[in-house]
Amino acid sequence: MSLLIATLAIGLVFAVLALGIYMSFRVYQMPDITADGSFPLGAAITARLLRDGADPVTATLAGMAGGALAGAITGTIHVRFKVNALLSGILVMTALYSVNLRIMGASNVPINARTLFTPFEEAARASFGPETSILGRSVPSGDLGLLAASALIAGIATILMVLFLKTELGAAMRATGDNARMLRALGTSTDRMTVLGLAVSNALVALSGSLFAQMQAFADAQMGIGVIVLGLASVILGQSLIGPVRSIALAVIGAVMGAILFRLLVAIAIRLGLDANDLKLVTALVVLAAIVGPGLIKEMGRKRGTHAST
Repeated sequence: MSLLIATLAIGLVFAVLALGIYMSFRVYQMPDITADGSFPLGAAITARLLRDGADPVTATLAGMAGGALAGAITGTIHVRFKVNALLSGILVMTALYSVNLRIMGASNVPINARTLFTPFEEAARASFGPETSILGRSVPSGDLGLLAASALIAGIATILMVLFLKTELGAAMRATGDNARMLRALGTSTDRMTVLGLAVSNALVALSGSLFAQMQAFADAQMGIGVIVLGLASVILGQSLIGPVRSIALAVIGAVMGAILFRLLVAIAIRLGLDANDLKLVTALVVLAAIVGPGLIKEMGRKRGTHAST
């Protein structure tokens, strides 16, 4: 039971990551590799500030700001210097590895301070004692606090994302991804929309990294490897869950659901004996299957229909 609660808590933290990937991948139709650098950037800034005595809220917001700056730099390189979007993200992601090491001063920094999760853990222990029983199984009360905090933060981020994308500015961002030429004809700068969108995307990714570091009580320079694939898996799985998207709210909620489902699938696979060293390989295969699977199924259906008619 404790493993399930921990998995759900981590899934909710990665749901914030999925929101950021949704912004770049679905809204802007741009696979932004900057995420692999902005995720540990958020963790590095937060860990360093917490170590230096900053309060958790300030440290977390600073991590978000660092991610937003990274995304804005990627967007500026892309729109100002006409560098391919994928290459722009790779350049910034590569540079951020050194930046993260500079910020932390080491490849790994433990967090031995109060975090955003600490008040929730303390409240849960005060309410239920050191342990509590759920469905007949003993569970550390602190884990319930972690789950409650993760659910609250992910819920707030999801609601704010939906509301933001429904504003005039959010509509302009969506139009930039759907039909940039039309938006330029209406006198709106698509370059500014692109830079702003990538800043928002990476701010969310960095927030996820900050939360993950606080939950795990350490920040590591290597923790961002493959984050873009995890986010894509969440977004694609979410789309498979909800089917054809007819509203922004459903699309965003689908990304959140996909992140939670993906973490559950990972936990089940590990519980069944999957070697942790194979996790990245399995993740890549899941994303590939989710991308090409629907097309293959449709093609097989058409072939069967053709054979039946003949």
